[in-house]
Parts: sequence; structure tokens; C-alpha cells
Amino acid sequence: MDFKPQKKLGFGLMRLPRRSPNDPSDVDVDLVCQMVDKFLERGFTYFDTALMYNGFASEAVAKKALVDRYPRESFTLATKLHAGFFHSLEDRDTVFNGQLEKTGAGYFDYYLLHGIEAAMLPKYEGLDCFSWLLEKKAQGLVRHAGFSFHDTPELLDELLTKYPEMEFVQLQINYLDWESQWIHSRACYEVAEKHGKPVIVMEPVKGGSLAKVPAEVEKLFHDYDPAKSLPNWAIRFAASLPNVMVVLSGMSDMAQLEDNTGYMNDFVPLTEEEKAMCFKAGELINSQIAIPCTGCSYCTEGCPQHVAIPQYFSLYNEIMREDMEKKGWTVSFTNYDILTKTFGRANECIECGQCESVCPQHLPIIDNLKLVSGRFDR
Repeated sequence: MDFKPQKKLGFGLMRLPRRSPNDPSDVDVDLVCQMVDKFLERGFTYFDTALMYNGFASEAVAKKALVDRYPRESFTLATKLHAGFFHSLEDRDTVFNGQLEKTGAGYFDYYLLHGIEAAMLPKYEGLDCFSWLLEKKAQGLVRHAGFSFHDTPELLDELLTKYPEMEFVQLQINYLDWESQWIHSRACYEVAEKHGKPVIVMEPVKGGSLAKVPAEVEKLFHDYDPAKSLPNWAIRFAASLPNVMVVLSGMSDMAQLEDNTGYMNDFVPLTEEEKAMCFKAGELINSQIAIPCTGCSYCTEGCPQHVAIPQYFSLYNEIMREDMEKKGWTVSFTNYDILTKTFGRANECIECGQCESVCPQHLPIIDNLKLVSGRFDR
């Protein structure tokens, strides 16, 4: 099974540049076109989207910036079926056909059952989605069938044993989560390797958090090689794993794209010394991070109170790293107040649990919002 792209960097169309900071669907399409041009110009071909990305706008942007402007065989396009958006056998085709229309792609090079975990698995299996996906492949509408996964290595082993026709698996892998008891990056990677399934990596920079690290971690990397950016270390860590075929990066501006394609164009794997340094960095970061949110925003789409959950968690993490006894005030308080003019406050959470049911990180979001509120709602 030889279907690996020649270069290991993929363009994640999840955190696209916006014209309006508070509206994820208001994408700066002109800038995305420029980024797509540069990405392809440098020899990279893999693009990853999904139904709900960028406020349900990502697939349509893929059509405008990519499909309408380049020959179909010059790029590879991946998208996904998420359990939250189908409720019957007929719904599966409704979603899929809508994605074909929205992207204009004609077929999908890679199609994934999206974010499989124990809570969602009964729907995927009850509505026979694994067989359905293989039917799409037999019809020529999908070239490679797989799934993304957020659960235990034991469940992953069970699935790959039960559904050996699945060709690849998409996993969250980064040096911060490598030994995480929640994410199981290493253990899940090893299960995929055992089954001979190539891995696509998501969240290599953990929602951008590994591009903004504590000062001592930044110094650790800078002292070793001041020419390398922080994302360089994170993305190359994931790409250095031999069974990884693509590392997705959700690039939000041209500077990020220039940086990522620069060092991934002629990719050099990490040395053992460099890997050890990444693990040390992970230990330092984990000792300081309060809420390990990646900012994927799955939780916000159905929030009845329109609470800006990822943004509030980011502000909380920042304030917890501050020495508040010395500062007494930080700009995070102002940023919180600004956000609450558009979104619901943390203390307006009604504890419906919708957010926790879809969180890939399995975070106790309701309890964490209470922590946020305790700091900011005064």
C-alpha cells in the first residue's frame, strides 16, 4: 500500500486566517489563496478539512482557494464524517454528497470517520459507517479510507483488529502529549505501527500552545539552536516518527506557512539528543499548564450560551503562569472583558454538558469554566 505523499507536511484548513476575529466563518479567502499557492509551489500537496472547521466554512474555502484554481490530480484532499452531524443511514449520504458539492472535488483522496472515541463508536457502528466508507471507496468517491481517533490504545487496537480494511489512522501526537494519560500519543502510535497502519498527525503544535511556551522552555530551545522556531521543534518531533506519513499544521498566516514549509521542504529528522530535549521541554510545560486545551473549538459550536471556551482557557493558562503577587493585574483581565462583549461569560455556563460530550481532550470543561470564572468574573 504505497500512497504516502512525498513530503510530510500537510496544510490543516482548521484555523484559517479571518477577517473578523470573532467570526471563524469570515475567512480571508484572498490570503488563503496566496498561502495555497506558496504551499503547492514548494512541493507540498496534502490538504485537510472537515465539515465544521472554521464555522462550517472550511470546505467551501477549499473549493475557492484550491479546487477551482488547480488541476485535481495536483493535490490531495481529506475530509471527514463527524458523528454529531448524521442520525440515520440516509444522513451519511446527505453529509457526504454535501461535502462533494461544497468542495467541488469530485472525489476525496482521504476520507475519515471523525474523532472516534468510546462515546461516539456506537453511532459509527450502529449505522454501519465502516462498511459505508468502504462502499464509497469501491465507487471511486474515496481513494483511501481511515479514521481519526481520540481514546485509549486498547480501543484503537480493538478497532484496527476488527476493521483491518481501514488504511490509516489520524492521531494527536506531540512531545507534550507523548506520555499523557489522557491522549496516549506514544501508546496509540505504537498500536498503529503494530497493525502496519500509517499515521497522520494532528495537533503537533497542540493548538499553537507549543509555539508559545514558558520562558525557560523557549531558552532551552534557543540556546541549542537560535535559528529554529518553536513550531520547528514540535512539527519535526512528530515528523521524525518513522510510521508518520503526514503532519498537519493548522496555519493561520503566511509567516507560519513560510516557516513550516521552510524547514519541512528538506526535512531532517531529530537526533536522539534533540528528542530528549523535546521531552524535557514537555515536562517543564506540563508542570505549568493549568488546562490542556488545544483550541479546536469543537465545544463552542453547540454551546447555548455562546461561551468562548478555548479563549477563556487560554487566558486562564496565561494568568496562572503570571506572578500575580508581583503584578496584581495583567492584560488577560482586559482581554477577558473584551471577549465577554461578544460571547457569554464563564459564569453563564448552564452545565448542559454539550461541550464535554464532544471534547477530544476529555476535559472537565464545566469545572474548568468555574475556575475561569473564579479568576475573571469579579
